[in-house]
Amino acid sequence: MKVLGAALCTSAMVILGSSVPISRALLSYPTLAGQVLRYTLAVVILLAIARRLPRIGLRSAGRLVVLAAVGLVGFNVCLLSALREAEPAVVGTVVGGTPVVLALIGPLLSRRRPALRITVGAAVIVAGVALVQGAGHASTAGLVWSAGTLAGEVGFSLLAAPLLGELTPIAIAAYACLFAVPLLLVASVASGETWRVPTVPEAGALLYLAVVLTACAFVLWYGGLVRLGVEKAGMFAGLLPVAALAATAVLDGAVPSGGAILGTVLVAAGLAFGLSAPTRATSARATPESGTPREAVPVELGVGAPG
Repeated sequence: MKVLGAALCTSAMVILGSSVPISRALLSYPTLAGQVLRYTLAVVILLAIARRLPRIGLRSAGRLVVLAAVGLVGFNVCLLSALREAEPAVVGTVVGGTPVVLALIGPLLSRRRPALRITVGAAVIVAGVALVQGAGHASTAGLVWSAGTLAGEVGFSLLAAPLLGELTPIAIAAYACLFAVPLLLVASVASGETWRVPTVPEAGALLYLAVVLTACAFVLWYGGLVRLGVEKAGMFAGLLPVAALAATAVLDGAVPSGGAILGTVLVAAGLAFGLSAPTRATSARATPESGTPREAVPVELGVGAPG
């Protein structure tokens, strides 16, 4: 189960990372409108796969609405705002702190002490992410919005964790996307976006984000979370900038810098160290220990970027 969980989380992060260069085709398309189209198509696909979603009570529905508002809509709005006030490297580095935050908060929500080995491994991963992302400048507002983006990324996992005991990963992903659509629509209208028909390259990118990134990667991630728990699964978020770096290098023929290569080595070392921690007997299905890709707006950012 541990190996399968690791494979699922790795696959989700590789998909998310590879979507970074692909999403560049959407840089000129209205951001929130694109997210509405993306999640709407994803809902259709997930419903076709599930055929029928299970009924949910008011408590679960409320949690799913908060999940959609924080982990999907809030994440995208904060990320978009952060990128207006800060360079992508700064935003990516802040969001790259996800492994440490999940390693600390996940256990505390379950009234446990954070595991030292996992926390240290997560810290090493975050250091590696910082090297992969590089340096940049940001205003105070940019840092605040970046922190909000981090909160959205963390919330995407922590808010879904308690639901993994009663709903399947497909059902959680489908409901989250379903509730996100009207929220994003309102945000798009409120921001004054002008909707238009996407060009062929834009339509292709939106199709990829909806089918591969959302319908596939979301389900893969939640499947990994329920097997590994939020602490260990959260460490795999460090693979996102590495996957984005590799995809960009392949598509653009760019050679990664020495710092980026060193950062990749640190991410791998942190993962190996943290994952070697003993697995707790408590099931992830019964506790808030199941953690995500995020998703992000279509920008060239190493962490959390096209979700």
